[in-house]
Amino acid sequence: MFSIGDYVINQQTGHLGKVVGYGNSPINQVDSATLKVLVAETANSRKRVFVVEDQVSAWVRWSVAS
Repeated sequence: MFSIGDYVINQQTGHLGKVVGYGNSPINQVDSATLKVLVAETANSRKRVFVVEDQVSAWVRWSVAS
């Protein structure tokens, strides 16, 4: 599980952001754990910030360490 403040990247969308909360969403009539992630993107020199909620399994921890 991720901690609030961890940086994560979405394996499907490539969104990179910081974990800001948790939730749950019904998927096929079963509650599934979700992450709420504050995503910051820069496109065309404009900064855009939004929160996305997706299944925990869609995210992996991100690190700049090689």
